[in-house]
Amino acid sequence: MTTSAVAYLASLLLLAALFPVLASRWPLKIFEVLPPIVLSYGLATALAVAGFWTLTPEVVATQKQVMTHLLPALMFLLLVRCDLRAILALGPRVLLAFACATLSIIAGFIVAAMLWAPALPPQAWQALSAVAGGWVGGTANLVAVGQAVHATPETMGFALITDALCYSVWVLVLFGSVPMAARFNRWAKATASGDLVAGLVLPRTEAAQPGHVLLWLGLGVAVGLGAREVAALLPADGVLNVTSWTLLLTTLAGVLCALTPLRAMPGAEGTGSALLALVVVALASQGSFAGLSQAPFFILAGFTVLLVHAAGMLVAARVFKLDLALCGVASLANIGGVASAPLLAATHAAALAPLGVLLALLGYLLGTGVGLALASWLPALMGAPT
Repeated sequence: MTTSAVAYLASLLLLAALFPVLASRWPLKIFEVLPPIVLSYGLATALAVAGFWTLTPEVVATQKQVMTHLLPALMFLLLVRCDLRAILALGPRVLLAFACATLSIIAGFIVAAMLWAPALPPQAWQALSAVAGGWVGGTANLVAVGQAVHATPETMGFALITDALCYSVWVLVLFGSVPMAARFNRWAKATASGDLVAGLVLPRTEAAQPGHVLLWLGLGVAVGLGAREVAALLPADGVLNVTSWTLLLTTLAGVLCALTPLRAMPGAEGTGSALLALVVVALASQGSFAGLSQAPFFILAGFTVLLVHAAGMLVAARVFKLDLALCGVASLANIGGVASAPLLAATHAAALAPLGVLLALLGYLLGTGVGLALASWLPALMGAPT
């Protein structure tokens, strides 16, 4: 039994590192279906259910401090390389494809919420809003929205399960569609876009040193503290509470810092990835398997979103003459993020790989705001209490 704050924090660090290290050492098939971060969440939840942690006031306070201070730092670190100038330079056609992907995902969540509301629990809007934040941005946005709407660990478990399973299927669909690109492009009357971003590259950075990691960690926590102080002065109403204002302000700070030389300093991505794993495990450490029988309905809702999204992208491709590569990369930049979108882009054409990175970073910028917007709409659509 873990009762001290130090032992609890040590266990979180070990759990956060376990599966990412295993995945890098032994790239097994299971890590393609269930990402390491989902396995970490599941193991931490299982240990919590088994009573590995005793929820003493000291342990509870530590968990709260981790979530309060590291989540804003995480959002800042993920966005500090999101250079809006480079994204805007991609041109209207690329940004149009991304906008169509994002809007069709939002429409999908609205349709899924209304369709599956009778089968879902009253607080399901919290999970759906969190997944929406993640499917426009990434897992960090998912966690951020969940924390902003005060979702329980059980609700966040539904969100992560839905995210992982539906995402895995969608990745297979998008990669499997690559051989059909020529036929799709003829149907859409579109030209291949492999040459759109030729020469577009993100700046190379030197290898990160321990000092870089410590500097980024300190800067991220400091920005989060400053954002929380400002957030306390802003009006709070429903979804826009101190937590959500803090996350939005740190998002803005990350984008602004990306316009400075800080963007080229190494270490932000690695530090952010480590913080993401730690935050997710801390969230799971207070969880349980209560209500797991309702998970299939959340997964069905997730696939409903993907069907609406796919239909929307087909219409957009035909109307705006968007090729399959552009549609697929825009879709996966939303639903997959910076880890998978560049791979799909490179599968279509090597010159498109930077496009996947930049659009995924744009998703990180928008994800939290989209999730919070849906959190203000879905309860009324589902007839649920806020």
